[in-house]
Amino acid sequence: MEFAFYLSGLVAVLATLGVISNPNPVHGVLYLVVSLVAVAMVFFALGAPFAGALEIIVYAGAIMVLFVFVVMMLNLGQAAVAQERAWLRPRTWLGPSLLAAVLLLTLIGTLWLGDGGMLVQGEILRARQVGIILFGPWLLVVELSALLLLAALVTASHVGRQRQQSPDSTANREVS
Repeated sequence: MEFAFYLSGLVAVLATLGVISNPNPVHGVLYLVVSLVAVAMVFFALGAPFAGALEIIVYAGAIMVLFVFVVMMLNLGQAAVAQERAWLRPRTWLGPSLLAAVLLLTLIGTLWLGDGGMLVQGEILRARQVGIILFGPWLLVVELSALLLLAALVTASHVGRQRQQSPDSTANREVS
């Protein structure tokens, strides 16, 4: 299980570096998905299956849907269509696919060897314990996170509704 922990941690670090260093936002999102799944594998290796499942459901699932929602709301036009065609190139998917394959092989190897029940160290974290911690001393942080996500959604809605002005209309407004 230690091997799965260290390999998943390495994949998480490499994928996160791909997110940071990639100039194309869509490529960065692909690396982000791999990074989030790798962090979930780290949680599973540490004996926290609930935290790992939450990582996959909330972050790798819901947050990625939110990113897609924002991209759809922005509706960038013909430039976006040309960029989507570029995303279909195999070169775009090579890095995230290789890192995801390493994670898959780690998971299969762990299940094949039967180390799945072994822990690196520590106790198993149950859902009740997470709830008590989050809504006990960390209640203010949870509420502030919810407000931050709400502000991000309102901002995305506002940006999505703005119409792009042509340079001619701005020049006419400045003259008059």
